[in-house]
Amino acid sequence: MINLGRFNYAFQNYDTTRHVRAAVREKQISHKHAREIAVQIKGLSIEKARDYLHSVINKQRAVPFRRYKNQVGHRSDPGVMSGRYPEKSATEFIKLLDNLESNAEYKGMDLDRLKIVNATVHKGVLIKRFIPRAFGRASPKNNVLTHIELVAQEA
Repeated sequence: MINLGRFNYAFQNYDTTRHVRAAVREKQISHKHAREIAVQIKGLSIEKARDYLHSVINKQRAVPFRRYKNQVGHRSDPGVMSGRYPEKSATEFIKLLDNLESNAEYKGMDLDRLKIVNATVHKGVLIKRFIPRAFGRASPKNNVLTHIELVAQEA
């Protein structure tokens, strides 16, 4: 028998009548980019968050980098100092928003009144690899997978 890992949600005080949630586990995206996107979309409605992420993918709006901002260039967006356009992470967030919306629809919630009340990003499994180098040496090539959780509530 294969014992697969079970995941719990990080959001506490989850009420099944008021909240709806969705999660994606062990995705190959940057946890730093995902964290900055999560901070930015928290408090938005699902439709506004989706529009924002589409504009990030089209390089019209930048995601402000507040924590992971060493050597990140400035952007001309109003209110954004250091910022980037993380397309791969934004695409995964859009898929997760679609999942969250379908979960809310299944529960019979009003989609126009939903607001994202929690967006959590955690590091997942570390995949260890190596790159062969000259003279018989090797350099590490590690990859950290990412967990994302979204919780929305009817406002």
